[in-house]
Amino acid sequence: MTDNIFATSVFFRLTIGGNDLGEFTTCSGLGAEVEIHQYAEGGNNGFSWQLPGRITWSNITLTRAVTADTAKIARWLDETVRRVQPKNGEIVALRPDLSPIVRWQVLGIVPVRWQGPSFDPASSQVAMESLEIAHVGLRPSS
Repeated sequence: MTDNIFATSVFFRLTIGGNDLGEFTTCSGLGAEVEIHQYAEGGNNGFSWQLPGRITWSNITLTRAVTADTAKIARWLDETVRRVQPKNGEIVALRPDLSPIVRWQVLGIVPVRWQGPSFDPASSQVAMESLEIAHVGLRPSS
């Protein structure tokens, strides 16, 4: 019998250029799409060749409740606005006890959007923030 551990209730730690930006509760957009070119070879009527082209990477969006780590994002954004320089980083999926499940190296990260919380005294909802980043590639990290 094999003990499989599945990523169920997880957190995601984001580090960019050596800056630990803290843990997030959701992470979406880990994905890629390969452009396929069809080539119909003369004299071959049975199929068309499927040739891979460019790869495009989805933007990644991470969300969490506002915490003291929100200031870390503000500092990183301020630093990036002064001098836009893509930096490598890492996203680590963590179990509830914060032990790592899997790691992805994220290459050439630049910010796309930060959405701060909406504060409404009539609502009892948790103040949430989201960070969207663009990048040029993902690699499994050990």
